Amino acid sequence: MDMIKPNLLVMAMILTIGATVTLSGCSRYNKDQTAHTATLANLQAAQNVFDNQASRNNGAWGAVYMTKEELRAPKANIVNVSLIPKMAEDVKLQKWLTKFEGSNEGKKGFITTNGKKLYDDSCAGCHMSKGEGAVGAGYYPPLKDNSKMESKYYIISVLINGLRGMPSFHSMMDDEQIAAVTQYVYSDLNHFTDTVTAANVAQLRHDFPPGSDPSE
Repeated sequence: MDMIKPNLLVMAMILTIGATVTLSGCSRYNKDQTAHTATLANLQAAQNVFDNQASRNNGAWGAVYMTKEELRAPKANIVNVSLIPKMAEDVKLQKWLTKFEGSNEGKKGFITTNGKKLYDDSCAGCHMSKGEGAVGAGYYPPLKDNSKMESKYYIISVLINGLRGMPSFHSMMDDEQIAAVTQYVYSDLNHFTDTVTAANVAQLRHDFPPGSDPSE
C-alpha cells in the first residue's frame, strides 16, 4: 500500500482544523452558558444600534453650531427638555382657556351656550363682528340683512355641514349651541322673530360629520 505523502497529510490537517474553528465560532457559548462569543453576526447587530440623541448632538445640524470649547466639553443634550415649560403652565394657553371658558373637559369643542359669544369666537373672524361680511383672500358673505337667513333651518344646515370654504361645526357644537348661534344670526343680525330650539337642530343632525375637506 502506498504511503500518504507528507505534504498531503499536512494539508488535510490544516483544512480539518480550519473547518472545526469556523463551525465552533458560529454558535459557541462561554463557560457560564450565558452569552455568545463575538461573531460576525453579533458585531453587525451592535453596529446597527442607532442613537437618535447622539446623532442630534454630534450630527450635522448639531455639531456645526458648536464651538471648539463645547466640542471638548463632556457630551450633553443640545436641547434641555427640563427647561421646556409644561403646557398647563403656559401663560398663552391659560389666556385661551379663559376665553373659551375653562379646560373644555367632556366636550369636543365649545363650552358656552351664549349665542353672541359663540358667534364672536367662531364666526366673526370671517363674517366680521356685525355680520357685514368681507372680501380679501376669499369672499365671506354678509350674514346681516341677508334674505337667506330668513330660514333658520338653512343656518342650522350650514353650521352642521359646512359650506364651500366654511368648516362644519357638527363635532364642535352640540344641538343647544348650534341653536344659540343660529338664534343670534337669525334674530340679532336679521331681526326675524321665530324661536330656534335644540329640537330644530336635532331634526337636521345626522351621524356622519363631513370630512376635513370643506367641499365634502
